[in-house]
Amino acid sequence: MTKGPLVGVVGPCGAGKSTLVKALRQRGVRAREVAQEHSYVPAMWRRITRPDVLIYLEVSREEAERRLQRTLPAGWWKEILQRLSHARSHADLAVTTDGRTPEEVLEKVLSFLMEYHRGTESTEALSVLEKSDGFGA
Repeated sequence: MTKGPLVGVVGPCGAGKSTLVKALRQRGVRAREVAQEHSYVPAMWRRITRPDVLIYLEVSREEAERRLQRTLPAGWWKEILQRLSHARSHADLAVTTDGRTPEEVLEKVLSFLMEYHRGTESTEALSVLEKSDGFGA
């Protein structure tokens, strides 16, 4: 069973949350996708998931439309970003995924988590992260 701090991943539809969570879990990191964009309760990410670390994935509407292969109305997109604003303002790390491969996003997050855990007593988390050697590992 995976141990260590819980990493919550939040962001708009099409940002890459599922892909990142899957890759983190494959490396033994406790990670959970937070579907905050579907909730009108601003702090739902905190109440339900209670992550130790919150990662926010940013994506442009145009890139999300390309990834999801559907049109996302401007008004709906604006509402989604509003629903996510509380989580965004409390994120430990925000990563723009436009123009980045899933591997590049993963490496940025893993690097951040390594630095984040260096200042804690979480040697178990550091051990797991130090064994992570790339997206396909």
